[in-house]
This record gives sequence, C-alpha cells and structure tokens, in this order.
Amino acid sequence: MQKNLNIKVQNSILRTEGPAKLSGKTKFIDDMRFPVDLLYGATVRSPVARGILKKIVFSNEFDWDDFTIVTAKDIPGKNVVSIIEDDWPFLVSDKINYIGDPIALIAHHDKDLVAEALNHISFKIDELPPVFSIDDSRNKKEIIWRSDNTFKSYLIKKGDVDSIWESADFVIEQTYETGAQEHLYIENNGMIAVWDDKAGITIWGSMQCPYYVHNAIMPLFSLPAQKVRIIQAGIGGAFGGKEDFPSLIAGHCALLAYKAKRPVKLIYNRREDLANTTRRHPSKTTHKTAVNKDGKILGMDIDFALDGGAYATISSVVLSRGAIHAAGPYDVDNIKINANVVATNTPPNGAFRGFGVPQSCFALECHLDFVAKKIGITPEQLRRKNFIASNGSLATGQIIRENIDYQKLMDLTFKHCNFYEKLSEFNKSNRLPGHLKKGIGFSAFMHGGGFTGSGEDYLSSIVGLTVTEDNKIKVLTSSTEMGQGKNTIFTQIVAETLNISPTDVLVPKPDTAIVPNSGPTVASRTTMIVGKLLEDAANSLKDILIGTNFLKQEYSAEEFFKAAKNYSEDFGTLKAYTQYKNPGNIKWDDSTHLGDAYPTYSWAIYVAEVTINTLTYETKVDNFTALQEVGRVVNNTLATGQIQGGVLQAIGYAIFEKIIWEKGQIKNNNLSNYVIPTSLDAPNIDVYFEQWNKEYGPQGAKGIGELPMDGPAPAVINAVNNALNTNVNAIPMLPENLMKYMEKIDE
Repeated sequence: MQKNLNIKVQNSILRTEGPAKLSGKTKFIDDMRFPVDLLYGATVRSPVARGILKKIVFSNEFDWDDFTIVTAKDIPGKNVVSIIEDDWPFLVSDKINYIGDPIALIAHHDKDLVAEALNHISFKIDELPPVFSIDDSRNKKEIIWRSDNTFKSYLIKKGDVDSIWESADFVIEQTYETGAQEHLYIENNGMIAVWDDKAGITIWGSMQCPYYVHNAIMPLFSLPAQKVRIIQAGIGGAFGGKEDFPSLIAGHCALLAYKAKRPVKLIYNRREDLANTTRRHPSKTTHKTAVNKDGKILGMDIDFALDGGAYATISSVVLSRGAIHAAGPYDVDNIKINANVVATNTPPNGAFRGFGVPQSCFALECHLDFVAKKIGITPEQLRRKNFIASNGSLATGQIIRENIDYQKLMDLTFKHCNFYEKLSEFNKSNRLPGHLKKGIGFSAFMHGGGFTGSGEDYLSSIVGLTVTEDNKIKVLTSSTEMGQGKNTIFTQIVAETLNISPTDVLVPKPDTAIVPNSGPTVASRTTMIVGKLLEDAANSLKDILIGTNFLKQEYSAEEFFKAAKNYSEDFGTLKAYTQYKNPGNIKWDDSTHLGDAYPTYSWAIYVAEVTINTLTYETKVDNFTALQEVGRVVNNTLATGQIQGGVLQAIGYAIFEKIIWEKGQIKNNNLSNYVIPTSLDAPNIDVYFEQWNKEYGPQGAKGIGELPMDGPAPAVINAVNNALNTNVNAIPMLPENLMKYMEKIDE
C-alpha cells in the first residue's frame, strides 16, 4: 500500500487566480458581453442637496421613444434599500437628501445617446436648507432625519469616570478630526441585470457581498428568494466600497431590465463613482483624560462622532466598531465612550477598510502623545504604564484570555527599526540649522476579528465542500475574491486539511443559486471565521470516508479521491456542510455594548519615520515598521502584501487624500485632482509577524485585512509632531495645513 505522502502545502503558494488575471482571461463586469439587445443604463440625479421633488421634466426637444425610463412610481415592491434602517430609497419619490440622490433611471441601446439624454432632463424642486457638518447636525441647525438627526448612539461605560477628575494630577482635553476618504478601487461600480417573467431576476456585478444584494432585491420586486439570483463577476478592488452600495446600483439595473424586458448594463464612470458612492466617515473626537504624574491613566472620557451622510446605510455598525476600539489596547479602570453617528446632506458614507477604527485610533494614539508631552514623560513611558496584558480588561469589560505582551511587542518593534538610536539622532540633527527635519513616531493598537458581539450568531454562516466527478474539491461559499487573496487562502486551508495538492481544489465565483450564505466578505472574518468553517467541513469529509471504511486514518491524495469515488457509487456525491456555532465562551450584551466584543484581536505596534521640508511644508514618509501578532500566518506573501498595501493606503489617509466639498458636493471627483500616494511615495515598509495565539481560526489564523489601515496615520502624525514640536490633531495633513500648525508655533 502507498505510504501517506504527508503533503505539506507551501506557506506562500502562488495566487490561484493570478494566471487568469495576468493573461486577461478574468472577466470583470464591463468585460461581459450579452446579445445585441443589451441596453445601457444611467442614473438621473438630484442637482440640489435638500428639497422636495415636485416634477421631473423630460424635454420635448429630445426623442424619448426608444428609451426605457424608470421613476419611483414604477417600482413593483418596496422602494427602500434593505440594510439596517429602512430610510434609503432606491429612487427619490419626494424628499431629496443630497446632491446626486437618484431620481430616475434611463436606458437605451446607444451608449452615447444615453449620455446626451441626461442633458435633457430637469426638475422642479422646492429647495430646503441643508446641513453639511457634524456640529450643525448635532446642534440641530435643521432637522433632516427623524427627530434629532442621529442615526445611532452608543454609551459604553466601565467604572465611574466622573469620580476621578478631582483626584487626578492632570486632566487633559483635546479634539481630533479626520476627513472623508475614497476607496479608489481600480474598477468602478457596475452591474448587469436580466429579467425573465418565469425565472425572475439575475444580476451579475462587482460586489463584496452577494447575499446583501440578494436580500435587497427580493423586497424591491416582492420576489421569493429562488427568483433572485446574484452572481459575482471579477472584482477590481473594493476595500469596503462594494459592501453596501452595490445593493443600490443592482436595484437600479434590475428595475431597468424589469421594465425593458431586455438585459441592461449599468457601469459608472470614474467621476460618477467618486461623487456618488459611499466613502469613509469623517469624524470628530474629543478626549478628556485623567492621569497621574507617573503616567497612570485614571480615566478616559471619549466623545466619538461620525458623519453618516444622507442615509443610515451601515453607519451604526461602523460606529459600533469604532467606539469599541476607541480606548485602544489599554487597561483603564474608568472609561466612558459616548458615540454618535449623525445625518448630513452629503452622499451616504459606509464601509471602508478599518470600519470606524482608523478614526478612533487616530484620535487616541495622537492624544496619548499629547498627554505624555503635557505631563513631561515620553510617549513610550505612558504606553508601557497602561498597556493591557493577559487577564486585563478592555473598555467593554472584555477579559483578554489569550497571551498578549505589549511590552514585548514594543521591544521587538523598536529593535527592528533601531528606534532609540534614530530618536536620539533625529533630535540632535533637528537642533542644527537646515530646512529638513526628521521625526519618528509610533502607535499601538488592535483590531477585532469577525462580526461584533452577537453578529456571527446572527449570520450563522454556512459553507460547503463537494467532491466532483473529476477528482476535485469544490469550495462553496459566498465569500468573494476582491484582490485580497481569498481564493488562495481557501485553497491552502482545504488542501492542508485533506492532505491533497492545492491544484485539486476549486474555488468558483459565488452564485447565490449554488453557494450557501457564508456571510459578507468584511470585518476581518473571511480567513478566521469562514476559513475555520472550511477546515471543519474538510475534516467532516475525512470523517465520513473513515467512518464508512472507505479510507484509513493515514492516506495519500490518490487514496482520498479513490475513496471518494467509491463512496459516491454507493451513497451519491461526497459533500459536507458546516454552520457557525458560538463556541460558548463569547458573552455579549447588545443593550449595554458590554462583554466579549470579538472572539479575538490582532495586536500591533507600528513605527513611522518622516522627513519634513520646512520650506515647502512637504512630508515624506521614509521608513515604516509594522509588527503584529496575528496568530498563524496562512500565506506569508499575501499577508505581507496586505500589510504593505494597507500601510500605504493609510499614509494616503494621513497626508495625501483630501476631498474638496462645495455645498455638499465633491468637487475633486477625478483621478487628476483626488491625490493618492503612488509607488514613488511609498516608503520602505518592513513587516514582521508574531504568532503567539492560535486558538480561533484555521490552525489559529486571525484576521489581518483591516489591521494595517488603523495604525499608520497616528504613527505618521506623531512622527511629524516629534520632528517639529507641533500639535497636529487633524488629517489629512496637507502642506498648507502643516504650514498653519507651524505658524502657530512661531507665534
């Protein structure tokens, strides 16, 4: 008998979808071709930020005969995008809430004529005064959403923060702000829809969460689940921008196909995508901190506010994660976090990599440097005095049971980047004449893996594995490949568990008619949660074959597939499905927002080194060191790439990417004037992994996709403040912003 080959899947196998992408075989949504009767769709949008729609005017000077036109009155079901709150209409029926709010849809077989037609549609609107800022919304300058403009509020309390102010040696307060940020995925949003009177609606699209779209389309047409089919096309990047918004554009495309009874393609151009899709929530955070002279933090009072835009979308969930992380990886006895997300008359904001944590992490980590400066100790000393350790508790009261040693993480990170030597060198050189000043700064932070609290229980995700007739394992999940490497990771997990070659594993694109709902591809959950379910399903396949005596405990890949074939001859296709079950040790109270917010966290220390030109006020990030404890690293190459990409994206958030607003409308909605860092702006990024805790995901893998978006911005700004002795407390920090901070110092 052939011995067990003990196939060991290499940690960094090549991306499984790489060859198709490199060769151009991957079909993105705009690559898909349909019969000659395909129509091209477009969205007709509001020109005002707030008002009451009285009439849509289609010019008599234009020939509308061959056009399909859809307005709110044509919707056969519910005119609401089903996400969390039922406040986001597919099409405006009366109330307009932002410039770009969709009012009508048009389609025609001539794409150029569609573009021309948009110039021949106007509106009669009774304009109302809009609200554009967090402060104006919170102060109720105008009531634009329900009774108080507040989409959602949370109050997280640990201890009694109000009792400690008088006993503190220092009480330090400051406000921090972050701006909006565009995802700027390479591929714009797009959908294709086909209507069939018997089968229902089929939609292909660029999306992260096929079942989100599925759940939104059913009530739009009052259709049962089996008559709505959502198929993922190739995705050219997402970063959260294709989580919530695809439900809207899919609905628009489907409505046109429904009325025209012909296939419809609806693809945004870059300007439309930048102006009208969701983006990162702007934030305003005030920290009031009580601290003793030796650096022990007695209490944190945090007011955390987000700008949700015109509709609620998933802002409540973004707020929740940002609030839970707002006190960071510190064990403080007294904490109060008051968190609110409010409405403004700007395009709706939604999911973006980091999901609220980049905003609250920036405020906290910059504030701690500010506190250290005020009380006369180093930022390092302040952190070390307050770091959480094993058996310590976070802001929600969650006890950390895993091995966490931030003192060691800091030691390792500082050793990797020669922190002390560079700090001393920079401080000395900055006292000498010259217009180039160097600084070094760091941040300490964490990111929870999976949905918050009871979220994974609510999802109850399901995955499946089947053995095909040609000896392949087919992975059945709704998790999407959007450039992060999901296909490769799933391939590795299944291959390792079954002791087969990665070439024997197939990961098809999700199709809701075929795959079960394994939850959305968000929240750092794909590897940790869905990957673990796949590992369990693979073990179930083995158990079935061993339990039916078709396979022995030790086997080769060849023997496995022979056993599977023999099993199928007697019992039918070999398959296994697994569903998420709470492990029993996760306790969460939705009403108080207290308890075990996440089953586990990834922990990190990041260090940034910068050079500032004090003549031009330009900031350049020279070197970046990222060290994180993430459990098992499934694929080192992909994991390293995730960290490096996230760091560069977050550097853009800190010092490059500024949205210019004019009366609630984005004015720089083009690649020529919305500036992101390029490869020439990328610093040297050294990435290090520690793998201390392996209790949760497949062989102990935690989530890492969002982690590198959280910590770089405060590390960069802390480095700037270190170099210039400034107090930068808002991002993006462009040269003109830095000039103002430096002038304050000169004054």
